[in-house]
Amino acid sequence: TIAAVQARLGDPRVSLVVVPDAAPRTKPKALDYALPLCRGEHVVVYDAEDIPDPDQLWKAALRFRDEPTLACQQARLLIDNGERGWLAALFAAEYAALFGVLLPALARWRLPLPLGGTSNHFRISSLRALGGWDAFNVTEDADLGMRLARRRLRVDTLDSSTREHAPLRLRPWLGQRTRWMKGWMQTFIVHNRDPIRLIEDMGWGPALVFEVLVLGMIVAPLLHCGMGICLLVQLALGVSLFDGRGWSVLYTGMLLLGYGSTLATITLGLVRARRLSLLLPQLLLPLYWLLISAATLNALADLLRRPFYWFKSPHEPVKR
Repeated sequence: TIAAVQARLGDPRVSLVVVPDAAPRTKPKALDYALPLCRGEHVVVYDAEDIPDPDQLWKAALRFRDEPTLACQQARLLIDNGERGWLAALFAAEYAALFGVLLPALARWRLPLPLGGTSNHFRISSLRALGGWDAFNVTEDADLGMRLARRRLRVDTLDSSTREHAPLRLRPWLGQRTRWMKGWMQTFIVHNRDPIRLIEDMGWGPALVFEVLVLGMIVAPLLHCGMGICLLVQLALGVSLFDGRGWSVLYTGMLLLGYGSTLATITLGLVRARRLSLLLPQLLLPLYWLLISAATLNALADLLRRPFYWFKSPHEPVKR
């Protein structure tokens, strides 16, 4: 990485900061190392493969100028290789729902906002007041979003897009998703060390949203996996899957509500992103959720064996 950056340096506005090779070898550790060296009023995090809109920095700076209470802005992340396969299509739709529907709604309602790991713009004074990033959290973006909420600092979405590539192969996808799920577990554990103080910091409503949102991200894939196993056992034993009474009605209703609400959010996100061509592969959503279940189980094992291990996702170059 250092050699690749050095080969392209030449613009006097750009400099390279080499982070000492020491544990934890994580992205937030590198950001914390560079933070004291930052000059100016604002800072933004981009992944190396990102292609942000050309006017994104200008838009963010103007908004910071016009809204003095704004501490952070999260730009939209768009997956631009969703047509390259079913896995990329499902990933792209997931991002469309998250960055086009869920995060704008949470920001509008002034609720805790789990940031994306890139294209988040900060007022540097607010970032330093928080102490920067948690160097040991492997989803430092989500953790920082929760800490902004605990300080009651305002976070909003930015009407600008950054293009990224989704993993095209299962193994890189699984490694990346395992890291994400492990980071959500870390975030949930850290912020629940003192639940009373969490409520005092956030307020009852935002704290409840945090618990439901983060715990739901962790537990829902495990429940989905359990449901799949139960269905297979029932089929193997020849037991009727639906008898129209009691628990089977409740479970079927929950299943339809879960898939229905997810498909509705995904569809709205794809409409806003103008990517309706990716709607048909969403029929594979049950399979995608099973893959997330596998990543969640891997994350549980990883949390116990190597909690701060950072899987580095391989990326193809994004076409400009």
